[in-house]
Amino acid sequence: MKSYHTQFLAALCLAGSAFAAPTMASAGERAASDTPPPPPRIERVAPRDGFVWAPGYWDWDGRRYHWLAGSYIFERRRSHWVADQWVQAGGRWHYLRGRWESTRLLSAAEAPVKAQ
Repeated sequence: MKSYHTQFLAALCLAGSAFAAPTMASAGERAASDTPPPPPRIERVAPRDGFVWAPGYWDWDGRRYHWLAGSYIFERRRSHWVADQWVQAGGRWHYLRGRWESTRLLSAAEAPVKAQ
């Protein structure tokens, strides 16, 4: 009986992953729209040790935008999170996936650059 349940759950997970993959591909770097995205929604979150907040963003499905809520992601040392965003280029709006970028540490001899 236990074996049947395990096999059923494994088959269900496999079937679900086949449907989830195309959805993820729609939010790839190649997503573009002639219509600008709506303004981002405000998400109020509490700080959590060991995590950073990846804000939500508007996803384009080829016909319209829909909101994908933000989530906590594991913090990476010496890196900061650059949120998902839409940028306008060549008269179209292009989606840029969120990513980690290295945070360059200044040595004691280097002074921070002041904004002019």
